[in-house]
Amino acid sequence: MNHLDIYRVKTFLLKLQETICQKITHLDGKKKFLEKRWEHSTGGGGRSYILSQGAIFEQAGVNFSHIQGTQLPSSAIDNCPELKDCCYQAMGVSLVIHPLNPYIPTTHANVRFFVAKKKDQNSIWWFGGGFDLTPYYGFEEDVIHWHTVARDLCAPYGSDIYTKYKNWCDEYFFLKHRNEPRGVGGLFYDYLNQPNFEYCFNFTQSVGNGFLEAYVPIVLKRRKCTWSKKKRQFQLYRRGRYVEFNLVWDRGTLFGLQSGGRTESILISMPPLVRWEHDYHPKPGTEEAKLYTNFLISKKDWLK
Repeated sequence: MNHLDIYRVKTFLLKLQETICQKITHLDGKKKFLEKRWEHSTGGGGRSYILSQGAIFEQAGVNFSHIQGTQLPSSAIDNCPELKDCCYQAMGVSLVIHPLNPYIPTTHANVRFFVAKKKDQNSIWWFGGGFDLTPYYGFEEDVIHWHTVARDLCAPYGSDIYTKYKNWCDEYFFLKHRNEPRGVGGLFYDYLNQPNFEYCFNFTQSVGNGFLEAYVPIVLKRRKCTWSKKKRQFQLYRRGRYVEFNLVWDRGTLFGLQSGGRTESILISMPPLVRWEHDYHPKPGTEEAKLYTNFLISKKDWLK
């Protein structure tokens, strides 16, 4: 079966959202997700699940959306001008999890599917997505585990796939104005439509399903780490980098806003608390300094 099947993609995405929310709820043990359904002005809509002030997760947002429109926003067509004046459908699951404990990393994951069409022409479709990790206090074994899961899920799809999408992730999640990676990377891919629908859909399912395998063991390992006010303050400071990236560089945020999506759902990627400090530099040799010297290293190969 290599024909385009939007229904199968949507069914997978809805199930993925439910599975992730169930696992995060179980891990937290205190709070449950609240559901918000919404409609899009030009067709379609979505459902947002939000967990706030949990025992482990200060805020977690897991969105599903399926929207339709008559004109793709500029964030989607800047790299593909042939898509101008296409009507489209866009669907996906996107999540950001901000833990309370500074020793548990923030994480982001997204899998998405687009179909665009001009009148009297064949449909153009593609998949995109990935996941990435943003620690505040780094543990090499956690990062190696994260990238091992990423490498292993890519392996059935080609020997070069992990390296290709790992490098793309490093390039994408980079704060150009600070010359600094957002975190320790993972996978990122976009405009995937070759060699056929089945290959691309299967790979996207592997990425979506692999997220929990990559993230949950890290949460379980770090959730009992004790932390101080100083650690919390550093976490809030580093969350500022997350805000900077999402509001300045992230194409997903821009697409959501430009396409008229629900603003509250789009901005659940923002941390609930954050702080900035002018010209801050951690003292050499501290745990805070090691984040910069040992982990925020552009294009580092973690699996050597």
